[in-house]
Order: sequence, then structure tokens, then C-alpha cells
Amino acid sequence: MSGIQEAVRERYAAKALQMASPGVTGRLGLACNLSTADLTTRRDDWKAIDAAALIGRDETGGSVTSTYRASPDTRAELARLVAAEQGCCGTADWSLQDEGDELRVTVRASSGACCEDDACGATYSAAELASVGIDPTASLGCGNPALLADLRPGERVLDLGSGAGLDVLLSAKRVAPDGHAYGVDMTDEMLAVARGNQTKAAVTNATFLKGTIEQIPLPDASVDVVISNCVINLAADKRAVLREAHRVLAPGGRFAVADMVALAELPAEVKRSLDQWAGCVAGTISIGEYAEALRDVGFSDVDVEITRETRLEGVDGAIASAYIRARKEATS
Repeated sequence: MSGIQEAVRERYAAKALQMASPGVTGRLGLACNLSTADLTTRRDDWKAIDAAALIGRDETGGSVTSTYRASPDTRAELARLVAAEQGCCGTADWSLQDEGDELRVTVRASSGACCEDDACGATYSAAELASVGIDPTASLGCGNPALLADLRPGERVLDLGSGAGLDVLLSAKRVAPDGHAYGVDMTDEMLAVARGNQTKAAVTNATFLKGTIEQIPLPDASVDVVISNCVINLAADKRAVLREAHRVLAPGGRFAVADMVALAELPAEVKRSLDQWAGCVAGTISIGEYAEALRDVGFSDVDVEITRETRLEGVDGAIASAYIRARKEATS
């Protein structure tokens, strides 16, 4: 496994463990841009302050409030921890209230996107989410590719980097009753979360497969549509991913993904950073490079639509979320 793959695998495995665990240090809590080691340290810090000063915890309606006995040491430690959480990737909204004898830490669910907060923003309706019983924080992406793909009943669809399974399950609903949705993910932790979500949603026409998007574990011409949500930019060899997408598509099949693209060249030190790779930044390529790569592996009708542009604080260059469409030529 390459260093880039390992950095990505580590981050999303940690995110999956957060999704699977309730409470302040779980579903509503620690940010997805922590490495496994840093996540463990952060969890231990919270456990220590809980053991020393926690009075009680109330969790209602997507919000967790923890009440602590006030002391100078507790006040300083909570301020440090809350400030650290506020500075991380936007999985939740943290606040600290000082009420004299008691200190209250409140965590409110927010965006679950692992891309930069102001770059992403998946657009799922309340009805869509209710149909599969999944919280919007289950999406780590930058769009809604299942909607973009204009899926129809009876089609076979593949999600590259399926994560917690939201796009797979929504796709399965759209292609039912005779269609099927597949998800490919390389982390056992995310596959476990996705299969758990599938069970809760009672969706039977979906299958989650372990594998990498550079070597998709499906035969040639086995699907009608390939989707993905802010994942292809994480791959070091994007042409390998696109070749595989082209291979598994049936003739006339559609490619419809949400992804991040570079609008202005990123500095070399950013592109070398494994943390920035895992954070949906360093792996971005330009619109021209993306379109050229798609055509080089055999796609036609390539179209790139910018949906949201952002500049990164302290970094020269600009990136944007985009919808990218293409088609595999039909054979005669």
C-alpha cells in the first residue's frame, strides 16, 4: 500500500470508528482529519477530564451537553480541548459555557464532510435521508452523485469509495426493484458501518465489496453507471481509477461523480503533504487534466460543472467541488 493510500485508509478508518461509537467522542465528536494516533490521544484526554470532573451528560436531538464541576484546571483543560475540536474538520459544532460552579460543553451535529468545510456541501433532501434512515453526517462527500446520475429502475450502479453507504443505499432505492447498487471501499471499518446502515435501512438490492478503486473487484461491463463522492481526488493514480471505471461500465454506460478539482495550482509543499491528500486537497487536479484523463481512457461527452469554489486559508491556489460527467461509447 502506498503512503497516500495508507494516509487515506487511516483517516477514514478513524472516521468509521467515530460513526460507530455514540456520544461526545463518537458520532457527534472528534474530527475526521485526525490520524489514528492523534484520535486515540484525543479520546484519552476526554476520558481523563470525564473521570476527574464530569457531573452528567444529556444527549437529545443531535446535541450532547456534558456538565463538569468547575475548577481552574478543569476550566483550562476544557478550553484547550474545545478549541482543538473547533479547529478541526467540520464534523460538529463545539461550544463551552462557563456558569460559575459548572462548565457545560455542548456538541451539535453539523456537516460530516471530510473535505474542507467551505468546499463541500452535499445536497440531500430530508425525504431522501428519511428513506434510508441515515443522518446527513454519514456523507463525507461534496455533492449528491446518485441524483446527478439520473438513475433509473433496473440499472446496475457502482459507487467508488462508498464509505458509510449513503449513496449506495439511495442508489439502490432508485434502481429498485430489479436494479442493484454496489459499493467498493478499502477499509473494514467503513464496510462494517455501511453494512450496518444497510441492515437498518432494510435495503436488499445492495452489495458492499472490499477493494480499492484502482482495482475494482467486479468483472468487465458489469454496471451501467459509476458514481463517486469526493473520492477519486484521493487516489494517487487517477488514470488507473478512470481506466477501471471505464472497464466495469457496459457499453453506453454513464460516469457521474462529485469530486474536487484545482482551479489554481497548489504549492508543491501542499501537494506533498499526506495529511492534505487525506483531506481532499493535495490530490486535486485541474479541470483540463481531469477531462484529458477521462478521454485518454476512452470516455466521451466529458462535462465538468463547478458547483462551489473555495480558497484555502494560508495556502496559495484554489479548489472547487464539481460535478463530472462522461459516457462510455456504445458498441454497434
